[in-house]
Amino acid sequence: MRIFVVIPAYNAAGTLERVFQRVPAEVRTKIERVLVVNDGSLDGTGALVCRLAGADPKIALIEHATNRGYAQAQKTGFTAALEAGADIVALLHADGQYAPELLPTLLRPLETGEADVVQGSRMLDPRGALRGGMPVYKFVANRVLSALENWVYGMKLAEYHSGYMLYSARALRAIPFQRLSDTFHFDGEMLLMAHRKRLRIREIPIPTHYGDEKSHLKPIRYGLDVLTIMARYLAGKYDL
Repeated sequence: MRIFVVIPAYNAAGTLERVFQRVPAEVRTKIERVLVVNDGSLDGTGALVCRLAGADPKIALIEHATNRGYAQAQKTGFTAALEAGADIVALLHADGQYAPELLPTLLRPLETGEADVVQGSRMLDPRGALRGGMPVYKFVANRVLSALENWVYGMKLAEYHSGYMLYSARALRAIPFQRLSDTFHFDGEMLLMAHRKRLRIREIPIPTHYGDEKSHLKPIRYGLDVLTIMARYLAGKYDL
């Protein structure tokens, strides 16, 4: 299978190289292409990717001239991966918060055809999330919002707020992702649409790690976006 990795990157010059180094060797040999979407970074992210691409021809840089946001970076990467013939697309974050070391485990259900969408979930082990440094307010918000989403959408996921997502090409073709929102809750929308398209979703536990990474997510705005998406769903706006 042709495995592609999409990495949205914004001001990630201090963390991105380490993310590459942490990808297990067994996966590196199987990855055909790593698409780094430099989303209008103001630091040396673009130059770093060019240097890394010089040493590894699998790495490719896609530039956004201005910052268009997390969701738009994913949309650009997914579109490029599909156009290049990807069979599987893994989303990896440039800050290293989601462990690249777990890619072999997360890829397996897609490689064997057992799933269409895989989510690395921190909340399958809620206590582990707290031990990993998840702030209490984020933990409570995650649990409450995920419970509301399960009730509204008729689903039974442990969480909707992990950004460690992997897709089959079939799933990305079935989901009209270009028509989804440009909010930070794009990943949750992808799960919602996967359910509506009757795709097979697999949750796999991942460790939680909160370090010195700088988050560009604004919690209050994010929570309001999640509530807005639920309201739009109830109003029939996701009958795409």
